[in-house]
Amino acid sequence: MQIYNSLTRKKEEFKPLQEGKAGIYACGPTVYNYFHIGNARPFITFDVLRRQLEREGYEVTFVQNFTDIDDKMIRRANEEGITVKELADRFIAEYYVDAKALGIRPATVHPKATEHIPEIIQLVSRLIENGHAYATPSGDVYYRVSAFPGYGKLSGQRTEDREVGASDRLNVETDKESPEDFALWKSQKPGEPAWESPWGMGRPGWHIECSAMSMKYLGETFDIHCGGKDLLFPHHENEIAQSEGATGKPYVRYWMHNGFINVDNQKMSKSLNNFFTVRDISKEFDLEAVRLFMLSAHYRSPINFSREQIEAANASLNRIYTARDHLRFCSENGEDRGLNEEETAFRDRIEQYEKRFDAAMDDDLNTADALGAIFELVKDSNISIHETSSKAAAKAALDSLTAICGVLGFLTKGNDELPEDILRMVKEREEARKNKDWKKSDELRDSIRAAGYILEDTKQGQKVRKDV
Repeated sequence: MQIYNSLTRKKEEFKPLQEGKAGIYACGPTVYNYFHIGNARPFITFDVLRRQLEREGYEVTFVQNFTDIDDKMIRRANEEGITVKELADRFIAEYYVDAKALGIRPATVHPKATEHIPEIIQLVSRLIENGHAYATPSGDVYYRVSAFPGYGKLSGQRTEDREVGASDRLNVETDKESPEDFALWKSQKPGEPAWESPWGMGRPGWHIECSAMSMKYLGETFDIHCGGKDLLFPHHENEIAQSEGATGKPYVRYWMHNGFINVDNQKMSKSLNNFFTVRDISKEFDLEAVRLFMLSAHYRSPINFSREQIEAANASLNRIYTARDHLRFCSENGEDRGLNEEETAFRDRIEQYEKRFDAAMDDDLNTADALGAIFELVKDSNISIHETSSKAAAKAALDSLTAICGVLGFLTKGNDELPEDILRMVKEREEARKNKDWKKSDELRDSIRAAGYILEDTKQGQKVRKDV
């Protein structure tokens, strides 16, 4: 697999530290609200990365954290009159609801910042001991950016740019040695949760949390760190400085960052009233179609979210489900024989579609081209598999389609169990057709369609599937 490494700014062959194993850390949500459509893109993208590596035989350890203590959480918890933990627990539970609906698998480990305070304190202490950090009389601890010559190597930020951005905060943070230094530990303020530390009661800064948690579960050097492009600076830049400043070792070998999402060709922001949570979107759109939309463009490219795009993605998803259900029906009701000459040629083409899929995925996770291979398989299957095809030919296509769609997280909806009222109408219609009662047959067909199911008549009988 070739991966575009944000650190070296070029594609590189993925060579893991341990043969056959891959360690991935993905920045997770700050759990003070439902996660928004911008968060969904990295969650989906790097879920697919994990799935493709597993398809290629890697044993993947996938770590995605929950930031369950920060300024926004404290503010909202105070507004609601609840504890920060109560707020975090609520929205962690809601994260799992929306993530499942988007087809995002749970991580191998979902660490919480508040459950890793000892590791965070230990890491901050190491940085103070080796001169990369300093404590202030007020009980804050800052990272000394000047002590890390490599600062800026990920983002390319110049020192003068960083100082301008940081100087705005100097009026408050007067005990910092330099405006570019950043907080590792924050002293307790009235009404804030806090933990005991060598520097007094306080809480961790945002950046140090990810350094401590990633190294605990993946080691001081690990394979892949990923997240949205917005995290490249300062969050990921600071993670490198902290981690490498403490250990003296390379922190991450491959950095991956996805592009931004625009909404109706405008940058997503609350002020423009185009800031949507996944929960909002789920009230109007099938989230599996949202997933397909996200994967229809290369992950590093910007993508435009609009109603028309989601409707187009839903139509594409419907095509895949229609093909799946057709292949499933033929694999159960087709002719029970070996492959004929045409079917053998079709099976060979199936193998080529899979190779093209894998080639696209191995080219820096090119899901757009991988989808192209899927739709070629769908088109060929619709032409080549029919009512007189062998079960074996239909099953070969079904297995292939299921496998490669599974990598992208599609075909999650089953069609094995129809509701009792739909089954009843299907049986009544079958009886009406036997009795040549075409009026009743048509009425039942219309009722089935009105209930959200598509019905087709074939030589083998009625095919019924949920309209996705």
